[in-house]
Amino acid sequence: MTAVPHLLILGGTAEAASLAASLAGRMRVTSSLAGRTEHPAPLAGVTRIGGFGGAAGLASWLRDNQVDLVVDATHPFATAIQGHAATACILCRVPRLRLQRPAWDREPGDRWIEVADAAAAAETLARFGGRAFLTIGTRGLVAFAGLERVWLLIRLIAPVRELPALGPHEIILGRGPFGLEAERRLLRRYGISVLVTKASGGTATAAKLTAAREACLPVILVRRPEGPAGAIADSVESAVTWVVAQSELVPTRNS
Repeated sequence: MTAVPHLLILGGTAEAASLAASLAGRMRVTSSLAGRTEHPAPLAGVTRIGGFGGAAGLASWLRDNQVDLVVDATHPFATAIQGHAATACILCRVPRLRLQRPAWDREPGDRWIEVADAAAAAETLARFGGRAFLTIGTRGLVAFAGLERVWLLIRLIAPVRELPALGPHEIILGRGPFGLEAERRLLRRYGISVLVTKASGGTATAAKLTAAREACLPVILVRRPEGPAGAIADSVESAVTWVVAQSELVPTRNS
C-alpha cells in the first residue's frame, strides 16, 4: 500500500492558501498559522495555529506527525520561522521548499529610498515630516514612537490590543489585494506626502507603489531580508510541481 505523503505548509499568506487548495485533494495537507490573526480564512486540509517552540520544537512536530515535505510560504520578513524551518528540516532530513513571492522592481519615476530596517525607516521619515502612510505591520511600529513632526496613517490587517506611544496618527484596517484606484483615493483623501512600506513583493499590495509613483511621492522601502539557503519557488504553480515531484519519492525515503 502506497503511503499518502504529509505536507506541512508554513504561513498564512495568500500563496500558502492557494498552495493548500491545489494540493489538498492529492495528499495530506496541514497548514500552520502563527495565530496573530483572530479570524483567519478557512484553508483546505487541516489547520494548526500557534508556534512550535523554535527549531527543536518544530523538528519534534515533524517527527511526531510524520511530515514528509515542508513548504515555507511565510511572509518574506518572517525570518525567525524561516530559520527554524531550515534547521528543523535538516535535523529531520525532510525536503523543504521556500515559496517566495517575486520582489518588486524599480520602475521609471519611482522615488525609492531603501533602508535596512524599521528603525532606519523611522529615522529617514523624521527628516521628511509631513503626512506618512505606513504599511509595515505591527512589529515595526515601535520604531515610529515619538515622531512629533509626522502624522501617521497606519494600515493594519486586524486591530491590535496595544500600540506603542505613537504621535498623531490614525489606524485603518484592510487586507489585500488592494486596487489601484482605491489606493489613489486613499493618498488623496489623507493628503499623504510619503509612503513607508516593506519590500514584500507580489501583486496583492503593489498598487500603493504605482499610486505613489503617479503622485511623485517618495517611498521609504525596508529591504527584504535574505532567507536561509535552499530550494526556492517564485510561484504557486512551480511549488506544486516541486511538491508533486518530491511526493513521488516519499515511499522510497520511508522504505
